[in-house]
Amino acid sequence: MKKTIALKKPIALVALAALVLAGPLVLAAESGEEGFQPLFNGKDLTGWRLRHADAHNSWSVLPGGVLKNTVAEGSHGVDLVTTNKYWNFTARYEYMTPKNSNSGFYLRGRHEIQILGDYDSHDLGDGSNGAIYGFKGPDKFATKPSGDWQTVEATIIGNRITVILNGVKIHDNVECNKATGSEIDGQVKEPGPIFLQGDHGTVSFRNIRIKELPKE
Repeated sequence: MKKTIALKKPIALVALAALVLAGPLVLAAESGEEGFQPLFNGKDLTGWRLRHADAHNSWSVLPGGVLKNTVAEGSHGVDLVTTNKYWNFTARYEYMTPKNSNSGFYLRGRHEIQILGDYDSHDLGDGSNGAIYGFKGPDKFATKPSGDWQTVEATIIGNRITVILNGVKIHDNVECNKATGSEIDGQVKEPGPIFLQGDHGTVSFRNIRIKELPKE
């Protein structure tokens, strides 16, 4: 009996040590979202406006906190723009597109991170998924198949952009001094909104949040 107890004590100590070591890891994972604020509340379009007030509203809020832009073939939707403006920040979001569908996530309303259902092409051009549209293609191919949720972390500080797509860094501190097309305006040295391109194709977003960073 004593031998059995003696064997169990080290096992218990090892288990306890594992829990102690795991504690900081859990806290670190949780603190990864520290400072982030939701841009989309998952319920309605509070904090957003249509880019063109008289346009057809192609956006809807679905169960589960999904923001969906539905654009039928041959028709057009409308861009969705935050009412607040931002300078330096990190934005995190998830998106999903049908095959070949086209959208974009605009930093300060001027620098588009391309969204495109182009998984089959494995393209790395400046119009491919994850590109800084018309300016620079992604460094690596990290796109998931159409219909899968994809994750993005995009950081802009001054005129430099870093993007992580599905856990892979595809742009690293890229200097971008110009608007990339379909921009809100050309005032690249001023704060600007986030806007979701809605005039091209169907796309869904969720878990859109932002963390403002100090001015450089």
